[in-house]
Amino acid sequence: MIDVTCAIIRNEDEEILIVQRGENTDHPFKWEFPGGKIMSGESEEDCIIREIREELSMDIVICRRLNCVEYDYGKKQVRLIPFVCDTLDDVPFMSEHIAYKWVDIKDLSAIDFSEADVFVAGEYARSESAGVPCKSDPVPGNDHIDDEEVRRMINNVMGSKEADWMASAVSDNSALLKKLLDYSYSEDTKLAFHSSWILTKAYDKTPEIFQPFLPGIIESLPQVDNESALRSFLRILSLTDPSTLGSKHQGLLADVAFRLLNSASSAIAIKAYSMDILYRLTLIYPELATELALSVRALKDLDSAGVASKARNILKKLDNRKEKP
Repeated sequence: MIDVTCAIIRNEDEEILIVQRGENTDHPFKWEFPGGKIMSGESEEDCIIREIREELSMDIVICRRLNCVEYDYGKKQVRLIPFVCDTLDDVPFMSEHIAYKWVDIKDLSAIDFSEADVFVAGEYARSESAGVPCKSDPVPGNDHIDDEEVRRMINNVMGSKEADWMASAVSDNSALLKKLLDYSYSEDTKLAFHSSWILTKAYDKTPEIFQPFLPGIIESLPQVDNESALRSFLRILSLTDPSTLGSKHQGLLADVAFRLLNSASSAIAIKAYSMDILYRLTLIYPELATELALSVRALKDLDSAGVASKARNILKKLDNRKEKP
């Protein structure tokens, strides 16, 4: 029996990501939920996060696990371990599949899935129709923030709706915002992942409340080991007007963004956000444009469609600025 994880990935519109296998595979042109085999010594959760990054260059938040599905294909027997996950990424960059699409839950039954994935789709549909309760615990007020209680609430976030609910509470609760920032640096991967994810949603709702915390976020960037937290911080900074920062922190931000952009190990989203940050900084410091263009040109012919597309877009904007009198 081969243990394989798969992810039912939902976007902000509650649509589900499915991917199509190629012609020269075990199940040619069949659709499936992305995932892969568990490596020796790897946990199921670590496996699905790794597989989705490798196959699709996406970051996911694991919300819950569904019941396993065992299926005998004749030549092999598989135990499929499904995880329901959320993502902020809209476009996967495929390395193993030939197509993808986002579908509504009601359309899953009409998809030409691989046999085992048919049962996973059914299991997910049943779990949704049964209703997974949304947490309704009151968020602690500014005058009472219990560390253990807040950690439990964050770790129990099951999807976008609950994350939105906590993000809405942040706008009126500076103590909760500080806690989420602290937890984003935690060695507890799940806690850091969920906390930084909630912060991005809070920023989208009320960006102005983050202004006093931006210098501290920038100073912390070189020490952030959790890739998901780093990605979330960079997303926030890519949407921030750098003219609201002091020159010291503008310089620090430029240094970090260039280092991440030029690093071969940086993930696609991290490179993309770094490019956006640096382009915004060139509006203040035009002398950075030449260095940015050199770095970006080295990326525009890469195999990653996401990075290449972003690189071409940045170069076009830089060139358009040169042409203006």
